[in-house]
Amino acid sequence: MSKKRAHIIYSGNVHGVGFRWTAERAAFPLHLTGWVMNCPNGTVEVTCEGREDDINAFIDRVKEEMSGYIGSTRVSWQEATGEFNSFHIRSC
Repeated sequence: MSKKRAHIIYSGNVHGVGFRWTAERAAFPLHLTGWVMNCPNGTVEVTCEGREDDINAFIDRVKEEMSGYIGSTRVSWQEATGEFNSFHIRSC
């Protein structure tokens, strides 16, 4: 199965609630690569690559654990570039 890339924007009350750590922890067992970061406008941005079903499992896990904080989730899909070696928390 070919790899995909997802760019995800979470909005709501997503800063200061452990969102980035939760995303990093959710990505690791799914072998996703990419990053998560807090944005100055109050959103959290994720770019990740992996199998599409694993990315969907990641989105579901984050939603399950952070549902009380997420107001909306926007996902856009592209082909994977293979540029990442791991998944990490990124600074703005």
